[in-house]
Amino acid sequence: MRPMREDDLDEIMRIELRAYPFPWTIGIFRDCLRAGYPAWVLQADARLIGYGVLSVAADEAHVLNVCVDPADQGQGHGRRLLRGLERVARGLRVQRVFLEVRPSNPTAIALYHDEGFNEIGRRPRYYPAHEGREDAIVMAKELLSDAPTRMPS
Repeated sequence: MRPMREDDLDEIMRIELRAYPFPWTIGIFRDCLRAGYPAWVLQADARLIGYGVLSVAADEAHVLNVCVDPADQGQGHGRRLLRGLERVARGLRVQRVFLEVRPSNPTAIALYHDEGFNEIGRRPRYYPAHEGREDAIVMAKELLSDAPTRMPS
């Protein structure tokens, strides 16, 4: 993984358009970079295969976008990317990470559960859908300190 750069955006958009029926625009990615959001890309053999964007405020992070090229899905890249974003969040002293996921995306939901995220709520009509709007499942994960705890004497 490496930090996302402005010159990655054309390739990111090619992946975004293949992966999502309602993709982000290039302007959203540009705005995230200009705002200084932690944004990372995942490469394999010098080819960009995925990316993720976080927002961080106080001691919380929000996964805004995490995506793996459909041609490269099912090989553990999404897990690697999610874990990388979590490492970034830990480095920024984040204590809790949030994300939203479509109920119609059981593969992502299973990954998030497997990585320790728990459903904490729903956002009605959050996502655009072909038949109107789709709810979002809101998930969260507590990032416990890796520091060893001392037992009182």
